[in-house]
Amino acid sequence: MDNMRVVFILIILLSTVSSENDLDLNFCGIWRHGKGSLSLAVNLSTGCKGISISANTSSLSIDGQITAQCRRSDVIPLKQFGFDSAGDSNFCLYWEPLLDQLKLQIKGKNITLCWPASLQHSCCTDLSHGSNTPTAPYGIFNGTVKSDPITDKIQTAYYFHGMSIDCKALCDQVSPGPTRVTITEDILTRSHATRVVEHPCAHRSEVEMKEDFEGYTITSPAAQGVSAESTVTVQIPPALKQAAKKTSKVVLTFFKNNSLFQDGFKNAGILDDVVGITVENEIIADLSEPIRIGFHHDVIPKMHSRKCVSWDTRKDPLQVNWLVDGCETRQHGAKHTECLCNHLTFFSVLVQMEPRPVCHLLALTTITSLGCAMSVISCIALIIFLCKKRRPQEQSTPIHLGLAVSLALLNLVFFLTAVLANVGGESVCAWVGAILHYTLLSSFAWMGIEVFHTFWLVYVVFRPSPKPYVWIGFVLPAVPVIILIAVGDIYGMRAVRSCDDTADPYLMCWMKDTQKALLAHYFTTMTVLVILVSSGILMLFLVYRKIHRRDEWSQNRVAFLSIWGLSCLFGITWGLTFLDFGPLSVFVLFLSCILNSFQGFLLMLRFYMLDWVRKQAGGSALGSTSTGSTRQHMLQAQEKS
Repeated sequence: MDNMRVVFILIILLSTVSSENDLDLNFCGIWRHGKGSLSLAVNLSTGCKGISISANTSSLSIDGQITAQCRRSDVIPLKQFGFDSAGDSNFCLYWEPLLDQLKLQIKGKNITLCWPASLQHSCCTDLSHGSNTPTAPYGIFNGTVKSDPITDKIQTAYYFHGMSIDCKALCDQVSPGPTRVTITEDILTRSHATRVVEHPCAHRSEVEMKEDFEGYTITSPAAQGVSAESTVTVQIPPALKQAAKKTSKVVLTFFKNNSLFQDGFKNAGILDDVVGITVENEIIADLSEPIRIGFHHDVIPKMHSRKCVSWDTRKDPLQVNWLVDGCETRQHGAKHTECLCNHLTFFSVLVQMEPRPVCHLLALTTITSLGCAMSVISCIALIIFLCKKRRPQEQSTPIHLGLAVSLALLNLVFFLTAVLANVGGESVCAWVGAILHYTLLSSFAWMGIEVFHTFWLVYVVFRPSPKPYVWIGFVLPAVPVIILIAVGDIYGMRAVRSCDDTADPYLMCWMKDTQKALLAHYFTTMTVLVILVSSGILMLFLVYRKIHRRDEWSQNRVAFLSIWGLSCLFGITWGLTFLDFGPLSVFVLFLSCILNSFQGFLLMLRFYMLDWVRKQAGGSALGSTSTGSTRQHMLQAQEKS
């Protein structure tokens, strides 16, 4: 009896497991081929017998009867995808029966063999692996199904047998319990619409556009387990009736939570909602009045950009990508995005996670350009002023000159970087980005020299400070830049995206948006900036504590000019970069942009004002020089040459 009980339990368990169907096929392997021209041979037809993936020295073949409505027979040269025949090629074949979609990913290139379609009555699934073929020197090895290895030997082909099943069973398996489309009698009265009830994985509605068609609005039903607010509303304009010549029926298919629509995005992804709008056997484009698609979704933070995209095959019928062509994006708060599109296909909203888009980019760009232009002119004027006012006993003037020269170069290159990026392209940007990085590090180096020199004047009064200024300010910053150039693939074109218009980014020459470039940025620029800002704040505090009781500080203008001047000289304003977060992020961003882009102008203003104050005081209040030396203006002590 105990043995019979065990057998009975096993039968129940096996029957329970067998009731679950494999929803899709995910077959991966490595294609060992020759070095000549390679091709992809595709032969697909409707039915549910199975599929074979075979390979030889020059061709990867996919043959089968697994689709509901997709028919295809092609030989596709892989060179049109920029395919490199050197070495073995990794590939994966994805089959989604609920969408009737077949996709091949090979060496990072995505090729859609069967495009997504609305839910069919019959789905080909439960693709089981057949018998192995003989081994050969060329073919497919390390074959896996959903990460489960089959064999590590080189096989000429892999066979998978299919089984036909009602798609309803698969839908109920994904989301148990049917969800029906409810269309009220009022809506049916106002329009010429019929509805086809589908299941949770896809909802399909048909709208009949008769002679008196004046437009129609339809909303997708909320799927189980999803917020009722997460819906899609489509407004079909009368212009679609005029554009559709062969038929008067438009089909809308609403998809939810389908991973196969996530097609190779980097730091981005589409919403769970995807809507397909089609007119049978017709290509509709350039509508005089756009289709309005409203996506009601969960909250999308402002730091994440969003744009309307369409699943389009017009540019390349083999590679299907999400494109922004033909769609306008309108954001209505954090939970509603409206797409205005002039063609028919599949639509969704692409949410960009990284890099974070910049809000108010146009205003910030205008301020920066104006500030850089003013700073270049001001630094040239400051260099002339310092050279004219220089006296033999002054040690500070060479340092101020070095800082003025480095800031002039930095602002000049930054002012021209957008022009050079658009005119010269990637090749020019590689060098311009390196030069911009060098001038930035050089400016930081000269600010660091200002900090060190101030410390020397305040705490080592009777000894002259060391003078390896040129080596530290101009030569040392070149070392990390040369190393990064030797490493390669660091500098190039960088696209800065706006919150308002993500489709038209601001191009500049800087470090690339790669992991390697990001590490280089943190280990060079950000490390130097942290050292500079922290040492500058410390030095400013020590100077203030030592001299704030002197008589000169009773004059507010002297105190203001001293603190403000030292803040600019020490690079403390660059510390605002680390405060760009929280509710004050926009204010901090604008303040940082203004102070740092106008830094050359503010430094020139500081030196001219100090010279004016000295003349007003008759040369006694602030020392006998006009160059703005820290100790001369604040300690009234005579420098030793």
